[in-house]
Amino acid sequence: MMSITYRLPQVRNLVTAFPGPKSAELATRRKAAIAAGVASSLPVYAADADGGVILDVDGNSLVDLGSGIAVTTVGASNPGVVAAVQEAVTHFTHTCFMIAPYEGYVAVAEKLIEHTPGDHAKKVALFNSGAEAVENAVKIARIATKRQAIVVFDHAYHGRTNLTMAMTAKVMPYKQGFGPFAGEVYRVPMSYPYRDPEGLTGAEAAARALLLVEKQVGAENVAAVVIEPILGEGGFVVPAEGFLPALSAWCTANGAVFIADEIQSGFARTGAWFACDHEGVVPDLMTVAKGLAGGMPLSGVVGRAELMDASHASGLGGTYGGNPVACAASVAAFEAVEELRLLERARHIEGLIRQELGDLVGAGVVGELRGRGAMMALEFVKPGTSEPNPDAAKAVAGACLAEGVLILTCGTFGNIVRLLPPLVIGDDLLTDALGVLKKEILAAG
Repeated sequence: MMSITYRLPQVRNLVTAFPGPKSAELATRRKAAIAAGVASSLPVYAADADGGVILDVDGNSLVDLGSGIAVTTVGASNPGVVAAVQEAVTHFTHTCFMIAPYEGYVAVAEKLIEHTPGDHAKKVALFNSGAEAVENAVKIARIATKRQAIVVFDHAYHGRTNLTMAMTAKVMPYKQGFGPFAGEVYRVPMSYPYRDPEGLTGAEAAARALLLVEKQVGAENVAAVVIEPILGEGGFVVPAEGFLPALSAWCTANGAVFIADEIQSGFARTGAWFACDHEGVVPDLMTVAKGLAGGMPLSGVVGRAELMDASHASGLGGTYGGNPVACAASVAAFEAVEELRLLERARHIEGLIRQELGDLVGAGVVGELRGRGAMMALEFVKPGTSEPNPDAAKAVAGACLAEGVLILTCGTFGNIVRLLPPLVIGDDLLTDALGVLKKEILAAG
């Protein structure tokens, strides 16, 4: 990584208890104004963020190992992104690309075509959120194949809209009480090496899932198979080698669309531009969001031109889709990944995490350390077993916060601590935060 000049000191520094008085005052205002269903992980309110730190309104400096859930990959206030946004807003904030188009939308599409897997002809449509991208990828697959069935996987997360809730596996908090959900969505087993029968290969896990598809859905009815190449909210599960290629090959053989949901795993997060790259998998369609625009809201679908062109005119779009300011930020974020060599940096971060935490595996509460690049996770279990231990994960996350380290939990069983640091975090700050995490894990048993 090239040398970076940070605006804020890259240190962990606590000056008040949590929450401090200003955060407590904001919490009171929030309670009166914000819907209870909108929850936050932290009891503090952000005032500034830079590099690997978040500064709260009371002056506490926290180490950020969450990146706004994998969004601030190039930093929460990357200078190139900031400059691009400032330049863009001096001209216009919106015209609607469906009314008066502009170059920024085209430029982001060109960047996606260049960096996504495969050298075939591709096209792009831009939207606002990850869930919106997933919805549109399904629309494209259905109109292109003239089929209806969508195959998804155990532990999957695809969003909170009605269709994407149906595609998401976990009931609480994402689906509870919000049904009925969209139909023609079918769930099959995921490759989960830590919890699968010992020795089950990726090809065998794929055969297990695809047999159910063929017998319970019918290959001729499948419009698309949709999968996160590395599970996100489901626990950062990396499928066994061969699982993704087998699914892709089945889709090709059976006329279905293979859709890779790279919303959390994409955009340099895993040490490659996209997680599919690690096994040379070339999706028919890919959904992207989160890190795509350096913190600005932007998502998209990129894929084979003949599929992307299957819709009639105006069948795809949205008022804010491909907002010009977000597009300017995205072009700058692509440039930052290349200029700062952040693919290499993500791989270096993985090495540091494995070096600092690897010896915890198999003793005490850590059953597995897994992931790729700067998308790493620890699965917490009850000592001496593989039984999920969500209480330990929650306790460790809380104890780390009390010491100024922000980490996130996830997983179907709530027993995963996930690590998603910004790729621009410095080694010293990351090592300090990992030291706190390790200490608290050891204290948890």
